[in-house]
This record gives sequence, C-alpha cells and structure tokens, in this order.
Amino acid sequence: MLTVRRRTRHTRHTTARIRRLTAAAVALSGALLLASCGGSGGSTSDAKTLRLWHYEAPNSAMGIAWNEAIKEFEASHPGVKVKYEEKSFEQIQKTAQMVLNSSDAPDLMEYNKGNATAGLLSKQGLLTDLTAEAAKRGWDKKLSAGVRTTSQYGTDGVMGSGKWYGVPNYAEYTMIYYNKDLFAKYGIAEPKTFDDLTAAMDTFVGKGVTPLANAGSEYLAQQYLYQLALSKADRSWVDRYELYKGKVDFHDTAWTYAADTFADWVKKGYIAKTSSGTTAEQAGVSFIQGKAPILFSGSWWYGRFQSEVKFGWGSFLWPGSDLTLGSGGNLWVVPKNSGNKDLAYDFIDITMSKKIQNLLGNKGGVPVAADPAAITDPKSKQLIADFNTVSKRDGLAFYPDWPVAGFYDTLVSETQKLITGSEKPDAYLSNLQSAYDKGTK
Repeated sequence: MLTVRRRTRHTRHTTARIRRLTAAAVALSGALLLASCGGSGGSTSDAKTLRLWHYEAPNSAMGIAWNEAIKEFEASHPGVKVKYEEKSFEQIQKTAQMVLNSSDAPDLMEYNKGNATAGLLSKQGLLTDLTAEAAKRGWDKKLSAGVRTTSQYGTDGVMGSGKWYGVPNYAEYTMIYYNKDLFAKYGIAEPKTFDDLTAAMDTFVGKGVTPLANAGSEYLAQQYLYQLALSKADRSWVDRYELYKGKVDFHDTAWTYAADTFADWVKKGYIAKTSSGTTAEQAGVSFIQGKAPILFSGSWWYGRFQSEVKFGWGSFLWPGSDLTLGSGGNLWVVPKNSGNKDLAYDFIDITMSKKIQNLLGNKGGVPVAADPAAITDPKSKQLIADFNTVSKRDGLAFYPDWPVAGFYDTLVSETQKLITGSEKPDAYLSNLQSAYDKGTK
C-alpha cells in the first residue's frame, strides 16, 4: 500500500493451502538488454548495475531514507550504479508472479508481506532464501519477534516460522489523521472516544462536509471495515482469521457489526458513494488539500504529510479498540532470478544501518533499529510512541487481505458494492465467506 507499512504480533499457526494468484495479463515493461553477470539466476542485470524496484513516494519517510541509502551504496561500491525503477503498489501486486518468473526480474524489490503475497512467492520458489544472510549480517538480531514474523515462511508459505525470504527495515500501523484547522473551524474537539468520533462526523455532515477520505478502488475502504471488525474482536479472533487457528465465521458479531456500520456510514454521509472508484492516492491528496477532515490509514503517509500538509494536523489511535491494522513493514525480497544477489544483500544491510534508520525515524517512519536518542522530531516521537503503545498491548492485527491469495481483489470489489449500495451487508459477508473458504481449503 501504500501499505506501508509495518509491525506484527503473531504466534505459530496451523498450515493451510493457499491457491496460486492469477497472473494479471499486463505487458512487461522494457528491461535492460544486458548479459547476466555476478551472483546467480537469470536476471538481465550486469555486475555494475543493481536494479531496484520499490513503490514508496520520494518524500515519504521510506523514500527519503532509501534515496540516501542509494547514495551510501554507490559511495561504498565504486563503479556500481543503482538503477531505480519506480513501480506502483498495484503494479507490483498484480505482476510480481509473472515478472519474477522471467529473466526481467530486478535484483532487489520491495514486496508486500503476508501469506498471500511473499508467502505465496516463497512457496513457488520465486524468492531467494535469506536465512544465512540474516544470521551473518545480524538482521535477525535487529528485528523484534513481532516484526520478524512476516520475514519467515514455512514450506506451505505460511508466515511466522521457517526460512527468511524478506527483510523489513521499518514497521507500520494505522491511525486516524485529522485536520486540526477544520476541527477548530466547526468547534469540534479531538475525539477521545468512539462516540466522540461519530459525533464529530455528524457535525461535519451537518455542515455539508464529507468527513472521511476514502478509496473504494484500493485498500482504504477494506481497512475501514476491518478496523470496525477489530474494535469488536480479540487476539484469538485475529489468530483464527489470519493464522488459520480455528473456524472463521464472517457472520459473527465482529464482521456483522463492521459490515452493518460501514453501510450505515455511507447512508449517513460519512463516506461518499462517489468514493467507490477513488484511489488511495486521491484519498490522501484530498486530506493534503484540506478537503477531507479525517483519513484513517497507515503510518506510511506520515512523512509525506509532514512534508506536504500546510495546515495544522494531528493523529490518534482508533478510539475504543485495542487492535489495529499493522505489522512489520513491506519486505526487501531478492528474486530467485536476481543476477546480483550479493549487491542486493549489501543494499539491504545499508538500509538497516543506524544512519539510515535514524533518518527514517526523523522523517516520519517507524524504524526497527534506530537509536532512540537520535529521534528528535516531535511528530516523529509521537508516531513512534503510539506504535509502542500498540505493540505493548499486542495490538497489531495484520491486514484483511493476507489470509487468502487473491483476497485483496475480492475485498476491493465486494466493498465497492457496499459503498454503492448494490449489495447488502449480509450478502457481502456471505461472498467473503465463500472466497475465504475456497482459498483456505
């Protein structure tokens, strides 16, 4: 997502079959016509070029930190250049399986964590086993147990144990961003409870303002709904859903509350029906431009908001819920066909260094190996403090699309129907149940 995104609290889990992702019929972009040299695999990279793909905005905390890491890498590897290719989250999500199964695979790539994504690719043999490098370079010691969960996958592609197939150099969680100036304009105090939040949204609607920025065509809408479910759930509920530790009932109290409340919010005008086709970028920009007073999304927006927002803004955890979306951040993965694996390992190592970690922390990211004393920006301190609050209460509940391959697209299309009103909550939940059960047989 833009995902970000970052931290996790998980335990061992039972195995489950995950169906293969359907490869999107998208033409591959042109690749460097270079002979493969150095390392192993069939990539078209040469020994003097590290091909790097990621989807972080250049003014996001990760984008800033990784641009600095590129400079550090090139300075420490004379004659070697990093060829960065910008890709969108959606682009990599839909084409990764196809690209990594070809000679056009990059040497190093940011990829989404979880069973249905990195886990699936590891199971298919498309990712390099990083276990030896993690031990050799001390990555395993720098990551906490919760953050480390999404780095390791078993032979069944299920996260939490097994070999290392990815390394996150940041963590992530979700929060409510709010426009302090708009709240003050309409005499609304910062919400401290869930009732305060709904009362604030009622006030905005009464003033002709749609309170929630939303993106029906991407991840935001499903994350609103999942957060509503989490507010009525507990850790065992999360473990059943995400880790296959028991039967999942989409008509239980938590899911039913979430679907009913989400549909009600559309009716009340908290969420615009026209947002069914909106992208995450458009939703974020609506907040940046001061049009939407509230955005519920991840810490991956934090650095960008620090850079671009011109009004007073703040953030707070979802009121009335111990659980929220979050995990270790997206992973650095090394494709099996990477032609420059040693260079890829060196770049990962640089992103885990104190210098890059401290920079990431001061630019609005959640670092995993920073020096706490080096984080001096006040907003960044609050971001990290709130993350620590969530972590200490074992509140990181992953993301709704993780359990089943292809479930992201199912959640997008089904939640769009809730927004437009073309599907009722009961049918919505039945369709999710069918897709989930089919994918986890």
